Amino acid sequence: MSDKRSGSAGAGVNTRLAHIGNDPRSYHGFVNPPVVHASTVLFPDVATMEARSQKYTYGTRATPTTDALCDAFNELEGSAGTILVPSGLAAISIPFLAYLSAGDHALIVDSVYAPCRHFCNTMLKRMGVEVEYYDPEIGAGIEALIRPNTRLVHTEAPGSNTFEMQDIRAISEAAHRHDCVVTMDNTWATPLFFRPLDFGVDVSIHATTKYPSGHSDIVMGSVSANARHWQRLEDTRIAMGICAAPDDSYQMLRGLRTMGIRLEHHQKSTLEIATWLEGHEEVARVLHPALPSFPGHEIWKRDFKGSTGVFSFVLSTDVGNARAKTHAFLDTLRYFGLGYSWGGYESLAVAVNLSDRTIRKGPEDGVVIRLQIGLEDVADLKQDLEAGFAAAATA
Repeated sequence: MSDKRSGSAGAGVNTRLAHIGNDPRSYHGFVNPPVVHASTVLFPDVATMEARSQKYTYGTRATPTTDALCDAFNELEGSAGTILVPSGLAAISIPFLAYLSAGDHALIVDSVYAPCRHFCNTMLKRMGVEVEYYDPEIGAGIEALIRPNTRLVHTEAPGSNTFEMQDIRAISEAAHRHDCVVTMDNTWATPLFFRPLDFGVDVSIHATTKYPSGHSDIVMGSVSANARHWQRLEDTRIAMGICAAPDDSYQMLRGLRTMGIRLEHHQKSTLEIATWLEGHEEVARVLHPALPSFPGHEIWKRDFKGSTGVFSFVLSTDVGNARAKTHAFLDTLRYFGLGYSWGGYESLAVAVNLSDRTIRKGPEDGVVIRLQIGLEDVADLKQDLEAGFAAAATA
């Protein structure tokens, strides 16, 4: 890392985002790193080839473009190393494969990202790994669930769709007393609002498809680990032939430059809309950890530096009209698209299915609607939601 880049460590968030992951002096002064398309890399002689003693050896191992993005994530995460993978789910599954073997026991938070649960219930169980789900609010009490063969504790805060908060430091300390690896899906907060490794987590997982990309056009994941667990993670990636495309890596770096500014706008708009929804007659509850009314608010306030653009609310329904009201609400929306993922510039809405939960079941007072608040004007988004509520009320 050049003196210029290392000198940005103490600077503000947006200054750092503007300068991490690039070194213009290494590329003839060009501001952005080049996009290096590579499979074959040539060696100057047989001895170098046999020893693999040059920095780049093959396209799947690394390129200057992917290294630039990894350097950026390492600075943001405070990690010893980062791997880039083709999706957010791959960012979860590859660490699990790295640290778990047949006969091991893994503790997975019950409010986990649904595809993660599917991976655990299929691939991990088929491998002979015993999977147990735990209450997201268990805190230090997780120690009672740790067995002699427990090898990994997976966390996610806030939880997917229902946004339960976890006491990450307490869980990490309990897990480390038994030599367990602690992993965390930190996609919601990003390293700007929460740095997992600072709270005892060993491996920070991020669906960079979301906020680092910011434009709903790249699918990618990153995994950043501390020094103790980094090499095994990298070895697993190499053994599986997993890598990220150079064009995607370049665009991800470009997205990082504006992530801080975008998150400020997402946060401001989302809090305004979430607060407004709390007083709406068609809303039973708002599930957003930055709201004082939310059960996990104190943990969020203590540990997190901000909130992003995704939260949920409970649309008031009863058993008889739940489907009709939900469809009427969602189908009326104009600016909120009906689609999966989030973190882009556009607002999204989706009805949440919580049928896979084993401990934290879905609410009984209505249907959970997850919103992604994009970069549109708040007045327009409120008007759009109001139209949806009006349609739901007459369904």
